[in-house]
Amino acid sequence: MAAAKIKKGDRVVVLSGKDKGKHGDVTQVMPKEGKVVVSGVNIATRHRKPSQANPQGGLDRFEAPMSASKVAIEDPKTGKPTRVGFEVRDGKKVRIAKKSGEVING
Repeated sequence: MAAAKIKKGDRVVVLSGKDKGKHGDVTQVMPKEGKVVVSGVNIATRHRKPSQANPQGGLDRFEAPMSASKVAIEDPKTGKPTRVGFEVRDGKKVRIAKKSGEVING
């Protein structure tokens, strides 16, 4: 299994789609499906009928999963999208931003 390049809590930038250019934090990662859920991005709407649990019914808005290939890690220094590399620093394997060489937290 390859090392995880995007993890829960990472700050990412959306590269394509209706939310292109938006920034958000990863709230959930689904490695088997190759998808991520990003806060405030890819908002989907469902029309819900009234039920006992929700007697009012109405519109249900939620953050839908999106392909992990549509997001890139935000460079900690510049705030722009960057690729992720790995290095061993102080005996630990860490993720680094390819653009600036900064260590990515997490």
